[in-house]
Amino acid sequence: MKNIKILFLFVAALSMASCGDFLEKAPKTSQSTEVTLSNFDGLNKAAYGALMPMYDWYGTSYVLANEMRSGNGRREASGTFQSGRFYSEYVWNYSADATSGMWGSCYYVIHAANSVIANLEGKDSEEGVTAQDLDNLKAECLFIRALCHHTLVLYYAQPFTYQPDGLGVPNIIEPGDANYFPARNTTREVYTQIVEDLLEAEKIMADDYQRSGVTDAKATITKPAIQALLSRVYLYMGEWQKAADYATKVINNEAYELWTAEELPTVWTKDVAGDGGEVIFEIYGKKTADYYNSWSDISYVTNPNGYADGGVSNDLYKLYADNDVRKTLHRTDKENVSGGLMWTTKYAGKGDGTPDCNNIIVLRLSEMYLNRAEAILNGASISGTTAIADVNAIRANRGVDALTSLGFADMKLERRLELAYEGHYLWDLGRWGDGVVREDFTAGDNFKDIPFPSYKWALPISQSELDINPNLVQNPEY
Repeated sequence: MKNIKILFLFVAALSMASCGDFLEKAPKTSQSTEVTLSNFDGLNKAAYGALMPMYDWYGTSYVLANEMRSGNGRREASGTFQSGRFYSEYVWNYSADATSGMWGSCYYVIHAANSVIANLEGKDSEEGVTAQDLDNLKAECLFIRALCHHTLVLYYAQPFTYQPDGLGVPNIIEPGDANYFPARNTTREVYTQIVEDLLEAEKIMADDYQRSGVTDAKATITKPAIQALLSRVYLYMGEWQKAADYATKVINNEAYELWTAEELPTVWTKDVAGDGGEVIFEIYGKKTADYYNSWSDISYVTNPNGYADGGVSNDLYKLYADNDVRKTLHRTDKENVSGGLMWTTKYAGKGDGTPDCNNIIVLRLSEMYLNRAEAILNGASISGTTAIADVNAIRANRGVDALTSLGFADMKLERRLELAYEGHYLWDLGRWGDGVVREDFTAGDNFKDIPFPSYKWALPISQSELDINPNLVQNPEY
């Protein structure tokens, strides 16, 4: 969907694929949306298929735009190691005619989720279908809707901790039709809806629910994934106790454990995450999938033998201690064709081909420890742990010495080191009220540092969206 009034038509095509191959190949036939959503089997496949388009942004722009804007990323000013991609992100140069396409992409998926939710009623009358089966599907779709709304409000609104009652994005909780032109809700209203969706999803999903017949179990929605997203959302709202409580639910779940220093360099290019480990929820990548972006895939854009637009800044690299295993995740390329420039290995690809693909980790256990540590520093209380204990739990598994004290600067640094090139740091800076400060920067000085507050932290809505929907209001100064 390129605007939010277009109906979700590709559900019909997805309905003919089996659950096991949604992310591997396109279906050969299709049927009408009404038929697809008329029975449990069609709804079940459509709910899982709604995850498919998310690779379209997680596999390309979401992570890279965040890193290039935040100071973790670097691109050459000219020459071999840049193709022109992500320059606007690097210098924060946006306008209504040149902005992120996240608006249309997220609302496309939201409509998919809403279409399933709206057609669940009564399907438990089918043979072999229970009310719990319907609740599990609804919970999956509520998670998808919440994650997309959260992405949208991060992109197009000022941080909640700065302007909670400022312009947010439209809360879309019904399929709508061609005459539906929603206005923008406030940021607080959007977050309220996100929390409501996630709390309902947590309540109605079976504790042991795990979608069967899929290639990658970690690329499906489970109760721990819902709880992990709740921890993140509450953290971004400054709801410290709730952020800590939900992080604790995941940390205490025996299904997850911190990667060791030996494991950390090996986990990023696996075809599936497997049991144990840190991955709570990821987006599965497959070359043969419809939404694989080939030459624009993140594993190619961050490859010095590819487009080479997504390098690692020295500002980030120099922060790692020499004995920190995380430092090895940012290195020169194997053949040193880029003359010592640094590149992330988190998207090195699953195989030997170029371009290649990666799974994109959305939620993992280290984030939960960091969420809880930050929340405790801000006044939350969790029996049996402290903020410094949580940070040191990560550091012990990264080969670096334990901290003897922990202040806010230490906590912020640890988040940056651990979650670098996973699409977090920009949002962290915004919610902390910190501007972007860069030393290793290859464009003009007038683009280098981005203060906070600034109108630039809320991206402009595309002019095409404003032309379609007369009820939308543009963000200030665009």
